[in-house]
Amino acid sequence: MARIVVIGAGLGAMSTAARLAVAGHRVTVYERTATYGGAVGRFAREGFAFDTGPGLLHLPAVYRDLFVKTGKEPLEECVALTQVDPASRHVFADGTRVDLPNASRAGTAAALDAALGAGAGERWGDFLVRAREAWDRTRRPLLEEPQPADPAPLAREPYPALKAGLLRRPTTTLAQVGARELRDPRLVALLDAYAWSYGFDPATAPAAAVVLPYMEQTFGSWYVGGGLRALADAVYERCRKRRVEFVFDAAVDEVLEKDGRAVGVRLATGETVEADHVVSGAPVPAVHRDRLVGREGGEDRPRHQVLGTGRVTVCLALRGAREPDAVHRTVVHASGERPTVTVLRPDDPALRPDADHESVTVTATVPTLPERDGQAWEAFADLMVEAAAQAVPGLRERLLWRHVRTPEDVRRDTGVAEVPGPALGGAGGRLLPAANRSPLQGLWFAGGWSHPGGGLAHAGMSGALVAGLIVEGADFRGSQ
Repeated sequence: MARIVVIGAGLGAMSTAARLAVAGHRVTVYERTATYGGAVGRFAREGFAFDTGPGLLHLPAVYRDLFVKTGKEPLEECVALTQVDPASRHVFADGTRVDLPNASRAGTAAALDAALGAGAGERWGDFLVRAREAWDRTRRPLLEEPQPADPAPLAREPYPALKAGLLRRPTTTLAQVGARELRDPRLVALLDAYAWSYGFDPATAPAAAVVLPYMEQTFGSWYVGGGLRALADAVYERCRKRRVEFVFDAAVDEVLEKDGRAVGVRLATGETVEADHVVSGAPVPAVHRDRLVGREGGEDRPRHQVLGTGRVTVCLALRGAREPDAVHRTVVHASGERPTVTVLRPDDPALRPDADHESVTVTATVPTLPERDGQAWEAFADLMVEAAAQAVPGLRERLLWRHVRTPEDVRRDTGVAEVPGPALGGAGGRLLPAANRSPLQGLWFAGGWSHPGGGLAHAGMSGALVAGLIVEGADFRGSQ
């Protein structure tokens, strides 16, 4: 039985802790804040409650596997899972609206034809066929297997773009995919919205980002009753049942080394804790930057994913009941100065004081630099609410109050203002997160800033990979 210290209590770290505890190890989690969940936070006031991190779950099979492998109660006995249908409503800049069904390619094609004109659905469907090729080429190495010692093959573009003649430059960015293959500006906006929702700018994101719409439209979108915070609650309780120990308000200042191996941690209080393995779920850029920077071409180059985007979240407390035909998720696309926003309106009594009120969450992706002051963020929130009014009838008249959460709030809670995106192939390897096995023997990385990257499903996968590497060692080849 090994002594294992886990730094941080995010979903990836807790997933690792539960799996290691089941394998017979003694696991202690040190969390610098007063609670668990990491980016899966909750804001509550006057009977209203809001998720401040992800609002929907994709690839729920990841957490089904976690609960099967760590106890008798399956995931669905611990949380209420509901497929969101329609998966999303899109309101484009020209006023066109389309509702896309959940995990139905034929239904999506029919909806696009009806809203955007004949042929739109076929173009989108043909694009998804090519996106599936990119998914099939990268699914195992980017999601289910440890990052290879030589990740160079993953740096090559996996998307089989349309051949466009000898004189046409190769398709290397998502923006080029949209312009060359979708053509209709509304279809392009639809594709771009998937990239922005994961924190990627379509102008710089590799063509491999086509896997993001493919993943959502193929495997569906799910809501957790009580909000995504309920999933964090369930994972925490599963850890406790497996006798994982949690120590809150306990920041880790340093990973201790001896003879080239991690041997424990030093807490901010000065106390040292010995360990046979250290698993860090803390943001890699904030805590372990010195271990993941190397010299290439005479300059320092990070060996982990670096994103320059963050998220702004506006929590809206509304008087009046949610209309019967309201949809769970609406994407209002950019128009003029207004940004693209995602409006979440879960029909969930747990998130509102009573049936005569409604909790609405509005999010937008933004550059985290340069930093803005409070007044600038409030002005940006005004634009977000203006856009959200396209999705919520009578929003301005119904608004009781709002709460704005900026990238600086994310920095306060997690250590970095940026929100990590999932691992993507191509782009010369720029969007590959840090490997789960760190350069220091006995130190492992789990969570959104490590392989296979950000997002609830990806964080859960990191837990399975790290646990597999520790328990099975060099023989571990990934999830089956």
